[in-house]
Amino acid sequence: MTWNMRPLSVTILAWLYIAVGTVGFVSHFNGIHAGNAFRYDGIWIEVVEVLAIVCGAFLLRGHNWARWLILVWIAYHVILSALHSVSQTVVHGMLFAVVAYFLFRPRVTAYFRGRNT
Repeated sequence: MTWNMRPLSVTILAWLYIAVGTVGFVSHFNGIHAGNAFRYDGIWIEVVEVLAIVCGAFLLRGHNWARWLILVWIAYHVILSALHSVSQTVVHGMLFAVVAYFLFRPRVTAYFRGRNT
């Protein structure tokens, strides 16, 4: 497989991260006010959402670091959900497993290895 033949799973996950980041950014943006941006972690939530968009965009471009950062992004959400409820932790943990499976299959790894050489 040549490096320019992006696997479908990479394309789907990249666009999913771009969409989730965009929707999250827009939905959380109205909670940011000059007086409470840092008090309620509004800025940090937006940074995490922008990170999802950036990861998706660079995943589309075939950058290996983006797939690792996507895995860190979802792992971060597993940890955050553990602070809330067991059901959220289970759901995010399952999402982590699915994302890891689709981003680290041999064909996908070969795609990223070929892209970076």
